Amino acid sequence: MTRGTGLSVLKTITVRASQERAFTVFATKMGTWWPVDHHIGDADFAEIVIEPHAGGRWFERGQDGVECDWGRVLAYDPHDRFVLAWHLQGDWNYDPAPARSSEIEVRFIPDGATTRVELEHRALERHGDSGEDILASVSSDNGWMLGLRAFAAAVSDAVED
Repeated sequence: MTRGTGLSVLKTITVRASQERAFTVFATKMGTWWPVDHHIGDADFAEIVIEPHAGGRWFERGQDGVECDWGRVLAYDPHDRFVLAWHLQGDWNYDPAPARSSEIEVRFIPDGATTRVELEHRALERHGDSGEDILASVSSDNGWMLGLRAFAAAVSDAVED
């Protein structure tokens, strides 16, 4: 892997929902639509929390009450976008070092009765040697599109882009 190559993935989906509803369901109800087998704790998750402010935590709370951090909130602009730092490494363990975290920006773009949701997971090269493995994982059918399809089903009927 060449460092600084700008490894990223962009996934989009259009949902039949207002920008406000799409943002709210994505950012505050993630645990209602996130794939149940995508957790890092020993127990299934009870909820997934994105604290609604820059500097906030992004974490899962297991059914056993244990909290596992996934990252940090870098920007939170209701109902337009939010940016998260992804601190999970290729082995799905949390690394608190900001220099070894990638970024996920989720944008909500209104278009009449629908909202286009754009998810960009960028700077994967910051994960070092595991950056390309993470890229392969999140860009696969079992990665971000699996989550986006589940989100779309929770918020509306969807049209995939």
